[in-house]
Amino acid sequence: MATLAPDIALTPSAAARVAAIAARQGKPAMLRLSVDGGGCSGFQYKFGLADTADTDDTIAETDGVRLLVDAMSLELVRGASVDFVESLGGAAFKVENPQAASGCGCGASFSV
Repeated sequence: MATLAPDIALTPSAAARVAAIAARQGKPAMLRLSVDGGGCSGFQYKFGLADTADTDDTIAETDGVRLLVDAMSLELVRGASVDFVESLGGAAFKVENPQAASGCGCGASFSV
């Protein structure tokens, strides 16, 4: 059974962006964050819209938008928050991960 827990967080800015993208694509307002091996620093964040929550997911909800993280990925992002930032360099989802010992310049990968 999926759990609602304070182990992860979704900022209002990120929730608004997910809601807009999901509405455009006719999908539920659910963003999946997972961690894969690879990237410049050892692990990389992967984002995608989800249709449903899996039984092992931890769910954070902000303004009716859900952030889903599977059990294996949660071990690497516990305590993190997902934000949406816009700058001159572009716009992107950004993970503030207290477990990351270092990251890369692009912000898409990290090491523990």
